[in-house]
Amino acid sequence: MKRAKKQIFHDYIAKHGLKSTRQRDIILDAFLSTDRHLSIEELYLKLRAKHPNIGYATVYRTLKLFAESGIAREMQFGDGQTRYEHVTEGEHHDHLVCTGCGAIIEFENEAIEKLQDDVAAAHDFVITTHKLELYGLCAACRK
Repeated sequence: MKRAKKQIFHDYIAKHGLKSTRQRDIILDAFLSTDRHLSIEELYLKLRAKHPNIGYATVYRTLKLFAESGIAREMQFGDGQTRYEHVTEGEHHDHLVCTGCGAIIEFENEAIEKLQDDVAAAHDFVITTHKLELYGLCAACRK
């Protein structure tokens, strides 16, 4: 899967006349190696120790390119930061967001998906995309 996402990204930058750079490849590898919803700053800090020559602006611009190419999705979870998550063709999940510690938990629930389809059908509505985010406190924050 990582190889396919790398190819999608490289095809995208070639199609748009952009350079394939070592810095972009390092950022891509770091992004693809995590399952977290990363902010620009989190990814930058992850990279900084091993690659001090990669600046914040480069990470910012590269994450934007990932989103434009379709391998990442920009997400807002109410904390003022844009976060990026992997996009996998045909996969869908929703999110539980802890307002205490900021944890983001992905989940899938077929009953919720069916209910959304039923509601849309009852209103003669065709869903093209959607997102569900539930906000509250995780078990650790409730203690």
